[in-house]
Amino acid sequence: MNGRRPAAIAASAIGGLGRSGSRALTNALGGAERTRVVVLLASVLALSSADAATVGASATQLRDALHISNTDVGLLVTVTSIVAALASLPFGVLADRVRRTSALGAAIVLWGVAMIWSATVPTFGQLLLARLFLGGVTAAAGPLVASLVGDYFPSYERGRIYGYILAGELAGAGVGFAVTGDIAALSWRAAFVILALPAFVLAWMMFRLREPARGGSDALASPTAPARAPDEDPTTDAQRLAREHGLQPDPHLVLTRDPRRMGLVSAARYVLRIRTNIVLILASACGYYFLAGVQTFGVEFVTRQYGINQALGTLVLLVVGGGAVVGVLAGGSLGDLLLRRGFLNGRILVSAIAATAAVVLFVPAIFTRSAVTALPYITFAALALSAQNPPLDAARLDIMVPLLWGRAEGVRTFMRTLAMALAPLLFGAVSDYVFGGGRSGLQWTFAVMLLPLAASAYLLYRALGTYPRDVATAAAASGPAVSGRRRSRSDWDLPAESL
Repeated sequence: MNGRRPAAIAASAIGGLGRSGSRALTNALGGAERTRVVVLLASVLALSSADAATVGASATQLRDALHISNTDVGLLVTVTSIVAALASLPFGVLADRVRRTSALGAAIVLWGVAMIWSATVPTFGQLLLARLFLGGVTAAAGPLVASLVGDYFPSYERGRIYGYILAGELAGAGVGFAVTGDIAALSWRAAFVILALPAFVLAWMMFRLREPARGGSDALASPTAPARAPDEDPTTDAQRLAREHGLQPDPHLVLTRDPRRMGLVSAARYVLRIRTNIVLILASACGYYFLAGVQTFGVEFVTRQYGINQALGTLVLLVVGGGAVVGVLAGGSLGDLLLRRGFLNGRILVSAIAATAAVVLFVPAIFTRSAVTALPYITFAALALSAQNPPLDAARLDIMVPLLWGRAEGVRTFMRTLAMALAPLLFGAVSDYVFGGGRSGLQWTFAVMLLPLAASAYLLYRALGTYPRDVATAAAASGPAVSGRRRSRSDWDLPAESL
């Protein structure tokens, strides 16, 4: 009995901490239902990023077992991303037209099947085929999650909510690097199987999730938020602020047609005419391009550059991941705070400053040979790199009509995923064939690849000039603008188009 007492005390303490943490999260997110939605959407992104990170963390074992090179490892991630980029466009259409929770649940079931398939293949060619299938189903995440966030949560807190959801994406990458990466040191096949098992539980929970109404009419408001009248203008807080400032919309972009009857090509043409949307797509693509390279070759770079073993290298990246989690939580909340204080460009400015800081901080981290010296630089660089994403995700919803959120995110995901698809292959190829491989090869590769990250910062500063007017344009299309009443289906004049 005495021998069991310390164990019982420890178990009780761990349980108490878990319950306290759960209560704190529920209070922070504003209730059990809101918490459930955030956790499930975060878990969807976590599953996708964990899979991508597992490939990078298993790079050494995959090379040895399948007799492949760095370029081949990059190719595994690249083919998944290319197929995901192409599939994101039809998933964007589905996000605007079908029950999103059911579509996402079905896609997650197929994720689990594809991961188990990846674990059973005997050759590199068959593994490549399994990754192609996986890429097709993981494409559901981007458009469906973005559309659900827009309808589940009020506009004034979407940056903060996106911060929590993207924290899940980072946590998934941490699981891929640390947990399944360490398992991969024993068996890369076991790593894929273990990663697949939670997918089926997540799918079951997603099927049971309530589908929100389109346009955010029954959003899950925080208990501490001021009550809004049911017939209040449905435009976002940024759009209302643009009206208060007297900003004029672009008359050529005010949408007077029914978005539900627009085909994919027509919708894509429209969203790509919005200047801020193009800038944010390119900036996001550049940032995720660099992040994809880090996910694939980060463990190998850290171990070679700083002369430490894989277990310690994984630990270093976990510390860095902690900084990234702080970044997404702080970035989203800060952007929302500036918006509430009346600064319309607040979300864009937070992203621009964060992108600039990331470039500056990565330089000393790449060129130092000491893990102790590099750790604070890498940690704060990761914080800055991740801090730009939640405000940008929230800002994209502010410049788009709600009924186009899915297709707009499909187009954005297509461009972003293409960049992520190219990153692992280009990182590996530049390391192998331009800089001769080895430690110096990866070092100079990471240094050169800072250029797209710098381009992301430049583009975000450009967005400061276009964002206010595009917000006003979306407000003109979303609000009550037909004979002093809210738009109805009969007010829209676009004839039905096929996909």
